[in-house]
Order: sequence, then structure tokens, then C-alpha cells
Amino acid sequence: MNHTSSTIHTADGSSVTISRRGIEYDLETRNARGETISTVEMSRDDFVALLAQMDEVAA
Repeated sequence: MNHTSSTIHTADGSSVTISRRGIEYDLETRNARGETISTVEMSRDDFVALLAQMDEVAA
């Protein structure tokens, strides 16, 4: 199984970890204390759409 992950840390100490699991993606958000706030499973198509929306917001 192909499993890779990347974590983004925010200014307030929270984090978002994105993990690829085969053909799906898991997103986990944690607050500054390290407590899991949410988890989301996404298809590749949904993940690509999320990244595209993030690019639009950042532009």
C-alpha cells in the first residue's frame, strides 16, 4: 500500500495532515493542543478539486 503524508502547521499552532492511502486521501485537523478536531476521507477527484479551490483563493 502506498502511504505518504504531509503536515501543514498554522499560525495558531493547529495543523492539517494529509495522508495518501492508495487511491484515497485522509485529512486530519488538530488544534494547538494536538487534539484531533476532524478527519475526512476523500477520493482523488475530491482532493484535486480541493487543491484547485485553494489555488483560486490564494491567487
